[in-house]
Amino acid sequence: MRVIATVGLPGSGKGEAANVAEELDVPVVTMGDVIRAECRDRGLDPSTHHGEVAQALREENGPGAVAERSLPMIEEALDGAGDAVLVDGIRSDVEVDRFEAAFDEAFSLVSIEAPFEVRRERLAERGRDALDGDGESLAERDERELGFGMGEAMERADVSIDNTDSLDAFRAKVRTLLTEGIEAFEDQHR
Repeated sequence: MRVIATVGLPGSGKGEAANVAEELDVPVVTMGDVIRAECRDRGLDPSTHHGEVAQALREENGPGAVAERSLPMIEEALDGAGDAVLVDGIRSDVEVDRFEAAFDEAFSLVSIEAPFEVRRERLAERGRDALDGDGESLAERDERELGFGMGEAMERADVSIDNTDSLDAFRAKVRTLLTEGIEAFEDQHR
């Protein structure tokens, strides 16, 4: 059993890594689904209130609130999984602590990294140019995410994937990581 979580700023490639996992029949638990569900529970549109509700959840229930609510989803995915589950969207070092406590040595953290300009271009190509649905710029989103403790989480990653090459090259790196493990990935990408 392996729980592999991704951390990275908006547009870095976390969603694409999740797509690769799904293609490999590796179950994916998206932590943002917790926030989208909470938006709906509060009668709010997730596309315009995601960031606001993410902050509110953490203020109301502590910085590990989203991780705590994700645990049952991860455990359910593990019950039906082969040997791995990908958790998309770690946002803080507190979340890393929570998952390490829950899964111990079976937990690995992968930081997906790309420079600001590259991420901005990718988001523009996806139709999410300078502003997202709630009028928040990429710089503001980065600031909010880093405010949750994302920078500290990224520093704690077991391995980092540089996502500045082609999409095919990135997908190949993720496939190696998911099918052969961190050691094989590191051997190939030193």
